[in-house]
Amino acid sequence: MSKELQSVGLDIGTSRVRCIVGESSDDGRMNIVGFGSAETKGMRRGIVTSTEAVADAVRRAVSEAERSSGTELGSATVNLSGEHFLGENKAGVVAVAGSDKEITEDDIDRAIDSASAMPLQPGWEVVDRLPQEFIIDGQDGITEPLGMLGSRLEARVHVIVSPGAGRQNLIKAVGKAGLDVERTLLEPLAAGESCVTDDDREYGCALVNMGAEITSLVIFSRGAVQQITVFPFGSTHFTKDIAVGLRVSIPHANRIKHDFGCVAGELLSPDERAEVIEIMPVGRSEPRGLSKEILCDIMQPRAIELMQHIARDARRTSAQISSGVILTGGGSLVRGLCEVAEQVFDAPTRLGYPDEEHFGGLIDEVRSPSWTTACGLARVSLTDAERRENSGGRSAVRRMSEWIEGFREKFR
Repeated sequence: MSKELQSVGLDIGTSRVRCIVGESSDDGRMNIVGFGSAETKGMRRGIVTSTEAVADAVRRAVSEAERSSGTELGSATVNLSGEHFLGENKAGVVAVAGSDKEITEDDIDRAIDSASAMPLQPGWEVVDRLPQEFIIDGQDGITEPLGMLGSRLEARVHVIVSPGAGRQNLIKAVGKAGLDVERTLLEPLAAGESCVTDDDREYGCALVNMGAEITSLVIFSRGAVQQITVFPFGSTHFTKDIAVGLRVSIPHANRIKHDFGCVAGELLSPDERAEVIEIMPVGRSEPRGLSKEILCDIMQPRAIELMQHIARDARRTSAQISSGVILTGGGSLVRGLCEVAEQVFDAPTRLGYPDEEHFGGLIDEVRSPSWTTACGLARVSLTDAERRENSGGRSAVRRMSEWIEGFREKFR
């Protein structure tokens, strides 16, 4: 494998932009050789509200990643997020072409196209098509039908749609920052590339990716995506509750959440319950004391409410989540959220980190749920680069063969 293959993952979130630079390695992992982050302005619930502000944040994050990696970046794989994404399970069937009834790539594409054919609102587009399984002459559970024999091919696909303007504005903002967009990928799918194992996908798991203002849920089962849902809430809800309950500013409430916040009272020791922290209410000239127990009492009901909302949606599908729940994203770092989710989902729950099985190099510097999406995007970018390199030689031969055949046709 070529050491020169590089990839870039660009995670544009509501609160921060994160950039990962990856490089292929001989052991099959992606070595992280650079990273950068910057505070985001111009985003609201995953939607670009100011292309200039987003472009500026992207420039700062990419500049930091270029300094740490020592390379100049020209393109990146970018995340898509927002509450407007809708996922639906669809099915389509086609007759297998050819006298030998051997299923080809064209047959598979036609089956997926058939399943994805659906009326769309003006301005909406199909963002992604995620095959779940194929059925050949009534035999289900097939994941790779290429080369098999049959006369009837059915595809079951999870189709994701959204307004096209959101993606176009994001691409425009990245372009203003001086980068080309190689590919866009739905944010929770990118996070899954970092922290969801093959066993998790096969036996079933729920991936909950919590950001500042957006939380997404992906149900994996039988090796495929069964359901995707996006919720218009995130860890900013905790910040707002603290600000209102304690009458402090939003920036001060955010610091209190990060430094002292806990949403599971059982995790607080007797000493912590009695511990007093100083807060500065708006309009006051002197600080006042606040016990950690009262702070937990403010945050815990909100955590339970959010997890119950997600769990209710997860139960819409019949898929089993034997591997449990994986919490990831910057919002999942609130202390005690795993314990609350475990009780609400009644399933084993863990924090999702970039898996060291897939990442090397500077992985210790970014091994946090906050970086799962950026790492996943870079991994997908590298996979695409490797695929292009591996098919490059064959494509050149095919093009030459077609040229020679066309040349011969002129003299027939």
